[in-house]
Amino acid sequence: MEYTFASATVLLLLITDPFGNIPVFASALKHVPPQRRARVILRENLIAFGLLLGFMFVGEKFLKLMNLHETSLQMAGGVVLFIIAMRMIFPPPASQDLELPGEPLVVPLAIPAIAGPSALATVILLVSRAPERRLEWIGALTVTIVIDAIVLLLAERIQRLLGDRFVMAMERLMGLILIAVAVEMLVSAFQALR
Repeated sequence: MEYTFASATVLLLLITDPFGNIPVFASALKHVPPQRRARVILRENLIAFGLLLGFMFVGEKFLKLMNLHETSLQMAGGVVLFIIAMRMIFPPPASQDLELPGEPLVVPLAIPAIAGPSALATVILLVSRAPERRLEWIGALTVTIVIDAIVLLLAERIQRLLGDRFVMAMERLMGLILIAVAVEMLVSAFQALR
């Protein structure tokens, strides 16, 4: 599977799932004063960006340290992506209401809502497959985080303007595309084992 700047950006957007994170952020920020919400959203996106960027630089060393092969990471990433995509298409019936006493910091917004296991695995895979294109992957990650931040900053307006049904339909569509990406990752990993 050969990635370009555009396909890497789309993949990272599908994985970070800004539309799917709208209800998570709305629930986690309901006790935060409205004038602080934008600052919290930007901070959580920057934390997620820093973590994902860090994994772009040390992820390959981490794989070597743990004696993990790129193929096993690709398989694991494909399985995790598949599970996440299935939950996007068929959300669990339980409420996603997050009762946080105050302002959330790092968990659950930066990690795992934005920089979850599949996003971490994806940035490691991008760099390990084409380390000479690291600047391109950093650009794709930057564009992804900027779009995530914009969508989450406009979350209340998006929900009011388009409605909950549209947001849910977008999340399910992203889930469907993500399932195809997950299957492709698994097929590529199995072909690499031959």
